[in-house]
Amino acid sequence: MTDILTPTQTAQAAPKVGFVSLGCPKALTDSELILTQLSAEGYQTSKTFQGADLVIVNTCGFIDDAVKESLDTIGEALAENGRVIVTGCLGAKTTDGGENMVRQMHPKVLAVTGPHATQEVMDAVHLNLPKPHDPFLDLVPQSFGVAGVKLTPRHYAYLKISEGCNHRCTFCIIPSMRGDLVSRPIGDVLSEARALFEGGVKELLVISQDTSAYGVDVKYRTGFWDGKPVKTRMLELVQALGDIAEPYGAWVRLHYVYPYPSVDEIVPLMATGRVLPYLDVPLQHSHPDVLRRMKRPASGEKNLERLQQWREACPELVVRSTFIAGFPGETEEEFEHLLDFVREAQIDRAGCFAYSAVNGATANDLPGMLPVEVREERRARFMQVAEEVSAARLQRRVGSVMQVLVDSAPALGRKGGVGRSYADAPEIDGVVRLLPPEKISKTLKVGEFTRARIVSAQGHDLVALPI
Repeated sequence: MTDILTPTQTAQAAPKVGFVSLGCPKALTDSELILTQLSAEGYQTSKTFQGADLVIVNTCGFIDDAVKESLDTIGEALAENGRVIVTGCLGAKTTDGGENMVRQMHPKVLAVTGPHATQEVMDAVHLNLPKPHDPFLDLVPQSFGVAGVKLTPRHYAYLKISEGCNHRCTFCIIPSMRGDLVSRPIGDVLSEARALFEGGVKELLVISQDTSAYGVDVKYRTGFWDGKPVKTRMLELVQALGDIAEPYGAWVRLHYVYPYPSVDEIVPLMATGRVLPYLDVPLQHSHPDVLRRMKRPASGEKNLERLQQWREACPELVVRSTFIAGFPGETEEEFEHLLDFVREAQIDRAGCFAYSAVNGATANDLPGMLPVEVREERRARFMQVAEEVSAARLQRRVGSVMQVLVDSAPALGRKGGVGRSYADAPEIDGVVRLLPPEKISKTLKVGEFTRARIVSAQGHDLVALPI
């Protein structure tokens, strides 16, 4: 057994953590990483269990004697301190009945993680022993603590959950610039989300290159947050974000969601209001042959079927998407297929790009490159159809009452303002133009919600009367 000694004291009032490291040198290096992080955040360590605010035990689970020593040490720490976080190899072991061995033997421990889990351990420490003042973050003007400085208005923020992409779409060079998918640890993501909500954010926009693939690269590894294990997977992430947002009455909006079958599990959460019934799905095209040339991970027929199923499960669902017109080799028949798809799929919000020969994209070498004027003409025809569909769907909102997040309200909204409904992501969708309230007592404030009755639709926007 190796007892970790107390580092140089930096602040008399700093919280103290007892630490015991058991097992092999690999476990010892894990302990060093955790202790380094503790010290960097201003925690002190204690030589005794009694003198600590909580205790971390890094366990070994290799042989029976090591298991016994680890369980005995946990029991000793519980008896002398009572507040114990367990990490290491034993934390990953289960009994023959499938239960976590540590929790079965010591159900009073605060948290249990497996090995190589520095962030999960730190999340458990933060939950049970709030970290001391962090001069590198806490004094930064206009920051959101661990979430840092944001360039968006203070009432909404983007939350990036991963970087890179595993797809090799022929029109895209993102993987060559940003690499393959790398998912952020779920504890980091959820901690940032909570910091943003605590700082006043009312709308969290989840982004990545491929939100549906979150966790694929780490085989949906179980992370740790808020005293509980959480899988690094889209479903569990969205469930947790909904739980965190609820006390703040805040919105969670999902962007860049590929139409995988796994998204079917998310739609019921939208139907119950846990997250906004809004999906940004980058479909790019509908015709199977064009999608194959694009090397997209889904076929047009399945996309239409899946959209219909989603709307059956959640009738309020709003779908936004982006498309490419004039892709190399696209025939007039294939393009007409795309127009029919937009009509049948009833895409609420659609953007379209004329194919552009981006340097390094393999699609540039495909046969059948179309003249620029044909690409632009098809883009214009697409947008005409897409706008007709969008306008008709907006018209159905007239007469309804919607919750609107206020983005602009000069003079407390006495002359009206501008906001967005759940159907409107900032800067890419339409807005709700708010009329001056009829009641003198009714005011509007940026970053707050107001209920409004939709009185008309104008282009991409709605006009509403605050009530």
